[in-house]
Amino acid sequence: MFSHKLNYKIINFTALMLLFYMGFSNIELWLKILTSIFKILLPFLISFSIAYSLYPLVLTLTKKRLKKNLANIIVVIGISLFFIALVVITLPLIYEQLVLFSRYIISVLNNIGIKFNINLGGVELKLQDYLNTLINNLSTIISDGALTLVNKSITFIGNFIIGYISGIYFLWDMENIRLKIKKTGLKISLKCYEYLKCLDSEIGNYIKGLAITMLIQLFEYAILFLIVGHPNWLLLGILASVTTVIPYFGGIVTNIIGIVVASTISPTVLLGTMIICILFPLIDSYIVSPKIYGKTNDINPFLSILLISIGGSIFGVIGIIIILPCYIFLKTTYNFFFKNIKKLTTDYL
Repeated sequence: MFSHKLNYKIINFTALMLLFYMGFSNIELWLKILTSIFKILLPFLISFSIAYSLYPLVLTLTKKRLKKNLANIIVVIGISLFFIALVVITLPLIYEQLVLFSRYIISVLNNIGIKFNINLGGVELKLQDYLNTLINNLSTIISDGALTLVNKSITFIGNFIIGYISGIYFLWDMENIRLKIKKTGLKISLKCYEYLKCLDSEIGNYIKGLAITMLIQLFEYAILFLIVGHPNWLLLGILASVTTVIPYFGGIVTNIIGIVVASTISPTVLLGTMIICILFPLIDSYIVSPKIYGKTNDINPFLSILLISIGGSIFGVIGIIIILPCYIFLKTTYNFFFKNIKKLTTDYL
């Protein structure tokens, strides 16, 4: 006889498989939805990360008997003036060096085409058009000022204003935000509080370390390339700083561009550039970075490359930037709970 009772296990399993099939068959739609949500949240995430990394400066000032509000004002005004000065001073230099870079890189392509009898006309034209567009836009911004920038990039300016205001709010209220998170963790359990404390240390170490590393590499490589007489010293310094968020690949791209351009100038500049590109990445990897990051955030090189490939293929440039912080979050979570379980198992046995 057949039982008239429903087998809920089979029903639940069938429903789960159906949901899995629906999700997997519409994975492109879900990825688009997630990407759209992420783009909306991106200005807030960036502003919170910046406020989070600047909060130690506020704490340092408050320890010197400054009031919290005054410390926040000093940090906000100081950082804002620093970036404004950086843009005002460097923008004309960037324009001049971009013009020089355009000439040198086209010359390199011509020499390669002639030497190896390769037709690079299409590549040369596309690169020339792209560089000319970039140079013209930068020239317009410099000559016409902020009004043109606003008219041409309303979305960017809107996101920037939202992020800037949000960043000030987050920095101003960071102490309360951290306190609320701690209280919430304690309400759940002491273990949850310890986990949040550990996560705060790891993520905070990564963000602060990344900011310090970018600043060091900006001045380090700009000054070094200036000393050896490289015409694009400022562009290469900025490129080395920005590409710090992309481990291994970013430095390789900067070095290749620097060496290729130097090869068209003189043997002395080429030799100096090659010494910089070979020696100083090793110094950064084995001396500077360990001093900044300490023993934490140690990521296997092969795993870094794999993660960057996955993040780039799914979310593009944004995925490349955020994939390592996400990995640190998951790694910290796994290590925290796994070590606790392992310890308990060892003690029990």
